[in-house]
Amino acid sequence: MTEPKTMLDVSGLGHRYGGPNGHLAIDDLNFQVGTGELACIVGPSGCGKSTLLRSISGLHRPTSGEVRLHGDLVRGVPSDLAVVFQDYSRSLFPWLSVRSNVEFPLRARGVGKAERRERADEVLEWVGLTGAARKYPWQLSGGMQQRVSIARALACRPALLLMDEPFASVDAQTRFELEDLLLRVRTQFESTVLLVTHDIDESIYLGDRVFVLSKSPASIVADLEIPLGDERDQITTRESESFVHLRSEVARLLRVRTAPATPADEQSADERSADSREKANAHR
Repeated sequence: MTEPKTMLDVSGLGHRYGGPNGHLAIDDLNFQVGTGELACIVGPSGCGKSTLLRSISGLHRPTSGEVRLHGDLVRGVPSDLAVVFQDYSRSLFPWLSVRSNVEFPLRARGVGKAERRERADEVLEWVGLTGAARKYPWQLSGGMQQRVSIARALACRPALLLMDEPFASVDAQTRFELEDLLLRVRTQFESTVLLVTHDIDESIYLGDRVFVLSKSPASIVADLEIPLGDERDQITTRESESFVHLRSEVARLLRVRTAPATPADEQSADERSADSREKANAHR
């Protein structure tokens, strides 16, 4: 099997908020995502996952390092990149129909009316919403609204699809359905996907690879290949020995201490015990 051509190349990426003495959110991140891969990023809450996505998407410029999309340096939001957010209720226009929501970014890019309609109908069929094309987002369930968000992103035919915890706001059953939907449309559209999640099981179920982040400032703890094959099932895959082993490995990695040790941390247990005895004797 040949190595996939690199779609996304993140090199020495870092971002600090508030100037030189401000909060360091991410630090010296280095990783690549191959064309056609579905890669997941998992890390503890507050570790800088959203900052990482904003840097990759060009929504803000990192304070160090660089991001390249199919070899081109990202200096703004690339035209062939799309993002699916967690909060689907805010990402859709309630006054536009489902079809018009899907067509909206295409209209902004100057795509003709006939082609807009064709692309919208194609992706709505793939996400199972053909019958909802004339409805409005507020008439749909949360899971259906997120399907609209995914359809809108796919209609742009992005080189890279970024997903920021896209299934975190729906119930468990809907989440499973949307995960399987993503696997199907990823295959159909040959999409390259980078998905951020805090859910270990989700990262393993969906990913070809999983990048495990440390606590803030985020750095890469591990880059794990997920050898579960292309055909995955919510029951049998999650029950498999390989899945259980990988889940345990990621959970273990997330507990690894990555912050620099303080002088107190570097003391051995015996040294700390001796210090305690000395302090106790001094007060007698």
